[in-house]
Amino acid sequence: MALKLVIGNKNYSSWSMRPWLALRANNIPFDEVFIPLYTGETDKKRILSFTHSGKVPALIDGDVTVWDSLAIIEYVAERFPQARLWPEDPARRAHARSISAEMHSGFAALRNECGMNLHRPVRAIALSADACADINRIQQIWTECRERYGKFGPFLFGNFGGADAMFAPVVHRFRTYAIEVAPEVQAYMDTMMSLPAFQEWTRAALAETLLIEKFETV
Repeated sequence: MALKLVIGNKNYSSWSMRPWLALRANNIPFDEVFIPLYTGETDKKRILSFTHSGKVPALIDGDVTVWDSLAIIEYVAERFPQARLWPEDPARRAHARSISAEMHSGFAALRNECGMNLHRPVRAIALSADACADINRIQQIWTECRERYGKFGPFLFGNFGGADAMFAPVVHRFRTYAIEVAPEVQAYMDTMMSLPAFQEWTRAALAETLLIEKFETV
């Protein structure tokens, strides 16, 4: 039985993008269940039919339901160890999980001020000091990973993995809001944007026509 991944709008749903990318980039087969967000009570009921959290994404694997992006990535890493979503070396694995958890729970100012919206024309906006601090911290994370693990490959820990999936929406945010970044950060962004799975998600997001007004404010 194929996995099912329940996701929201590709244009807006950064949380959906993360596990989708982890699966697609590693050629793990799954059926995509798309439920448009903020379109009425019917769609909310559809989400609840898959997960009592009432939110996307959710992964269905037979009798197992996993919700929350990071939990799904952890489950996929255990279910498909050949994908090597986490580094084999314990120290590198701890580092990858630490920055993924930091992404999961942090950077609220950047999220609030630079929402994911791939349709948005590329242009800069005035950002708060907190959002700028978030941007600087993310650049520090990426730069440190590339300096320490660049010899293993072009992604954060060498090969594409769970940490890259967790930070993937930030690549879109940095691009869409014309955020100035260091050359090594831009090089990592270029690597991510050249990933076929990343490009597939982007094309599908740009093809969507449904607009959510609350996310079209900046």
